[in-house]
Amino acid sequence: MSQTLPANNDQHLRAIEALYSGHHGWLYATLRKKLGNAMDAADLAQDTFTRILASQVTVIEQPRAYLSCVAKGILVNWYQRKALERAYLEALAQLPAPEVPSPESRFMVLETLHEIDAMLDALPPLVKRAFLLSQISGLKYDDIAEQLGVSLITVKRYMKQAFVQCLLLVE
Repeated sequence: MSQTLPANNDQHLRAIEALYSGHHGWLYATLRKKLGNAMDAADLAQDTFTRILASQVTVIEQPRAYLSCVAKGILVNWYQRKALERAYLEALAQLPAPEVPSPESRFMVLETLHEIDAMLDALPPLVKRAFLLSQISGLKYDDIAEQLGVSLITVKRYMKQAFVQCLLLVE
């Protein structure tokens, strides 16, 4: 079943409403089965329709396939976010009680971690890998070049690209 979403904003909204009413229940059930959690499934279904609404897509040939594709991207981001949060909370659990940050500070750190994670995901894979090898593993540029099988100049270019992304995040 093909669904055309008109360019006119009112018509576009009515078409999204029709898409929502026709397929929300199916998407929610699919996500609930996958996640085993009704609240998260409801949130992710809403996020899926919100993203479609913001996209201004005008033609959807296969609504359920399109919804699945959009939801899958949102679900991958959600899993990454949850993994990052778990790692942070595990690290906090290792701290002595007096050093545990306040809930407000934890929230700020988690938000910053999510922004950094999104910035890193925007980098090409080799640039990201070079940056992580340098910043997390502490490797020197020569060692990174050898590990990645690229020249030292290429590693320097990768690092410059990653640091520019970091600066953009700070701004």
